[in-house]
Amino acid sequence: MKMKKPLHTGVIREYDLHSPSVKAGYGFIIFLCCLVVLLAVFPLVWVILAGFKNLKEFVSSTTIIPESFNPEPFVTTWNQLGIARNYLNSLISVLGSVACALIFNGLLGYGIGILKPKGHGAVRKLVMISLLMPPTISIVPLFMNIQKLQMGNSFLPLWLSFGANAMYVILFAQFFESLPSSIIEASRIDGCNQLQTFFRIVLPLSKPICAVISIFAVNAAWSDFLLPYLVLRGADKQTVMVRLFVFSTEQTVNADAMMRSVVFAMVPPIILFFIFQKQLTENAVSVGIKG
Repeated sequence: MKMKKPLHTGVIREYDLHSPSVKAGYGFIIFLCCLVVLLAVFPLVWVILAGFKNLKEFVSSTTIIPESFNPEPFVTTWNQLGIARNYLNSLISVLGSVACALIFNGLLGYGIGILKPKGHGAVRKLVMISLLMPPTISIVPLFMNIQKLQMGNSFLPLWLSFGANAMYVILFAQFFESLPSSIIEASRIDGCNQLQTFFRIVLPLSKPICAVISIFAVNAAWSDFLLPYLVLRGADKQTVMVRLFVFSTEQTVNADAMMRSVVFAMVPPIILFFIFQKQLTENAVSVGIKG
């Protein structure tokens, strides 16, 4: 027996497109989607193409496409920038920040969303109120505490700063509340304490929300400039963003070289996105459905 094809696979059904008004609306939606994609991709493409231009062409040319795609300017800028060590520093910062974001925010979210001790409602409200505060307010007290604790010139303050993020805590708490309580009760019957339940049961079941928060933490840690600039001293500990700032202040650096240095800073996140694109999309959708 031959199976019939489904009438529709999306919000707009196939026979709805016979209506002129639906067809016009569908075309308008596609136009808006293409426009949004163009606005998002155009700056990235422009920066990459501008990197192939020399200074004279960069200043005088009115076209986006360069005269040639010679990679020699990128090689020259790479040698001037000396960014290989900065890649390693940024990687150290990112890995530690992701670990702290998952563990510390996850533990607080576990307490608010699952354990729910006396006063957990007030704690949740305080966490949500802190979302209304501009992040720059905490820079001065954070820097003073780092100096008093003698943690300067170390990656530890960068990691711990991601271990106290109100948005991550709320996301964890909301996701944990959607987990079946029978799983938690079964782990306690088996003799697991609270930490064992969190690390062995709850956290492995929370891969979708962990993936989403990891995305946020990687993006924030990689693009962070102010805190690494204030905390880390010496060229041997500069992150990529700090190195770009220092590179831009050098008198011998031209605008075309800065475009190429920006490309070097963008490449690692773009590569990671394309490698884990499928997993990130699936996990983000899963979190959205559970939320």
